[in-house]
Amino acid sequence: MRHQKAGLHLSRTPAHRKALFSNLVAALFTYERIRTTDAKAKETRRLAERTITWARRLGDVLTKESDKRTPEESARVVHAVRMARRVVRDRIAVVKLFDEIGPRYLSRQGGYTRIVKIGARPGDAAPMSLLELVPDGEPKAEVSAEAGAATKGKPGKAGAKEGGAKAAAGAKAEAAEGKTAGKAKAKSKAKSKSETEE
Repeated sequence: MRHQKAGLHLSRTPAHRKALFSNLVAALFTYERIRTTDAKAKETRRLAERTITWARRLGDVLTKESDKRTPEESARVVHAVRMARRVVRDRIAVVKLFDEIGPRYLSRQGGYTRIVKIGARPGDAAPMSLLELVPDGEPKAEVSAEAGAATKGKPGKAGAKEGGAKAAAGAKAEAAEGKTAGKAKAKSKAKSKSETEE
């Protein structure tokens, strides 16, 4: 049993895995969009969101100039930078995180990234994804109260049932149309046969 062992192994040693995700998060902060496999994208998103939260929690402290901060605010910034450096080893990416990315998401609580599936890789057919930072003006996706009440803790099942019911209804309608069209063709053939015989 894997109790309290979150995260993927990805057939790598712990040091290799840590370096891999550090580099992926740094690339995401630097370029704001990376292309990788689905499994790596999902695990990278987990670390990237946590790291962005360290910067976002500073709030308006980030907007102040460094010489106008109080000693407590400076200590908070240093602590947050050190926590971010535990995940991201690239100094340039950390500077961009606290200068640009953190202030961008001050009004957003979570959901800073999104994963877009882009199909299979040509060489080994691995499922690929784009992991990108959400633009700051884009609203957070909200689940309607009706949809939430319908699922009651089982996300995706209600939608799947609705989709299946709709598909079944569509198939029945097509079958009915096909039968009526077939009967009409048979009648027209019989009519044309009788006309040619006369």
